[in-house]
Amino acid sequence: MNSLPEIEAAILQLSEDEMRDLSNWLQEYLNDAWDKQIEADAKSGRLDQLIQRAKADIQANQVKPLEVV
Repeated sequence: MNSLPEIEAAILQLSEDEMRDLSNWLQEYLNDAWDKQIEADAKSGRLDQLIQRAKADIQANQVKPLEVV
């Protein structure tokens, strides 16, 4: 199984439970990849400007509580 069409065809052969398990696995995989990317971005300094801007907005009281947003 090397191509996307082959993978898609194989997925269509799965039972409902197997599809659910695959979906859960894929979501965990994507979550882990996201976490690693955020961690790499933080270590590299790519998020520094955003963090400083957020801190400045908080200091200037220019933020809304999450329940309002």
